[in-house]
Amino acid sequence: MASPSLNFITFNQDHSCLAVGTSKGFRIYHTEPFSRIFSSDDGNIAIIEMLFSTSLVALILSPRHLIIQNTKRASVICELTFPSAVLAVRLNRKRLAVVLEEEIYLYDISNMSLLYTIPTSPNPTAICALSPSSENCFIAYPLPKPREDSVSKRPSHAPPQSTYIAPTSGEVLVFDTLTLKAVNVIEAHRSPLCCMCLNNEGTLLATASETGTIIRVFSVPRGQKLYQFRRGTYPSTIYSMSFNLSSTLLCVSSASDTIHIFRLARSHDDADSPGNSLAESPRSDAAEHGMSSSPVGPNKDGHRRQSGSFSNMLRRSSQMMGRGVAGVVGSYLPQSVTEMWEPLRDFAYIKIPKSATVVAMSSSSPQVMVVTSDGGFYVYNIDMENGGEGYLVKQFTVLEGDDRNDASAYGG
Repeated sequence: MASPSLNFITFNQDHSCLAVGTSKGFRIYHTEPFSRIFSSDDGNIAIIEMLFSTSLVALILSPRHLIIQNTKRASVICELTFPSAVLAVRLNRKRLAVVLEEEIYLYDISNMSLLYTIPTSPNPTAICALSPSSENCFIAYPLPKPREDSVSKRPSHAPPQSTYIAPTSGEVLVFDTLTLKAVNVIEAHRSPLCCMCLNNEGTLLATASETGTIIRVFSVPRGQKLYQFRRGTYPSTIYSMSFNLSSTLLCVSSASDTIHIFRLARSHDDADSPGNSLAESPRSDAAEHGMSSSPVGPNKDGHRRQSGSFSNMLRRSSQMMGRGVAGVVGSYLPQSVTEMWEPLRDFAYIKIPKSATVVAMSSSSPQVMVVTSDGGFYVYNIDMENGGEGYLVKQFTVLEGDDRNDASAYGG
């Protein structure tokens, strides 16, 4: 019998489980040790999201229909129907966020009551991040360009009656899902945003633009720029970013054949103290476009940007809000601050057999877990003292039949 096709893959919030949506149902795996713990043949699953290691899962089988299911009891907790297709779902112990192309629905997860609806600008690429933390319960998403600007800057090649969707900006809006208020706007990049993630505590935000050459890390909610990393010199689409649970490492995968691991070495204790915010500068913007003022070493992943359909499978969603709403935040970060450091290179890296990946870091060992678009699950060891290239130690598949997930061990 033919293996099902892979529709969606995602790690849960603490990376202890992997959820896989296929054309013939869904599967849930423990990541350490790797083993299947649940399997269902209920339909063609477009999106699946877990709530940590609980039996609660959110499923999208048809575009506008969300099902919250208890896998242990094999029961449906609730069903919700939306006015347009659901692009992404986010969960933590306090909130459920459902992202449509032009709206965000926020629910109290304890009773599934609707708390807030955020009208947004069109954003079919669905970029956003919800903090796993119940205390720092922030959601971050791209701030769109004003709708009036979208009309005035309509490209000349667009047919008169066509629907033109303006790209998102490089600014991030941070929204508190407990108080239901916007708390900050962070000017992360000048190019449109492509990917972002929040750490386990909801205190750090990593961002990447469509250029994909520079990764930045900011404190949340203050928005102080803490780190600026160089992924490569040539543009590449960022597929996945993930902090480890202690927020000392950041793992980034892209359309290139290299996964980068960046080290966050210094303390963030004073990151949210007033007056410490840094903003974009001509120097940092030039760095993002491969025009650093100092020589840059050989690039490990000098690949041209690729358009991967796999990006639709990643656990990404977007929330967008007009500047009129964002104006209540107060002030934007200053433009006149000059950065004095060059982007840092990776601490460690991994060469992968497939270029479309979702990544996460082990909570109990110095290992990176990689899932590829063909269903491969790879585990790589990282030398935490010296860095350098990681080596493959285990390999599994998430698409073969039962009892066929045998490990392949490799020396390093």
